[in-house]
Amino acid sequence: MRSTKAISAVERLKTRSGNASYAAISMPGGLFYLVERSAEGSKKLSDPMPMDEFVAFVNAREPGKPRRVSKLDLAMEEQIGRSGKRTAKAPAESGE
Repeated sequence: MRSTKAISAVERLKTRSGNASYAAISMPGGLFYLVERSAEGSKKLSDPMPMDEFVAFVNAREPGKPRRVSKLDLAMEEQIGRSGKRTAKAPAESGE
């Protein structure tokens, strides 16, 4: 079984958290667990789990990167918001 997916998830976690001491430990049978290494030793952060569960656990560990928003994205969201308000007001105006 390839461990590239699990290691990539830990690398993304390191980037998101700014903590380079996270590591994935591979066990026989395709199981992985997360540790945080420090001068005092390694602290086990999860139980051994299959790769897909491990990747989901690591991805949920820290918040994701904030989405980059361009001026065009903001303008589109503003336009959508304005068009939504018009359609919401139209039935109320016709009912009066």
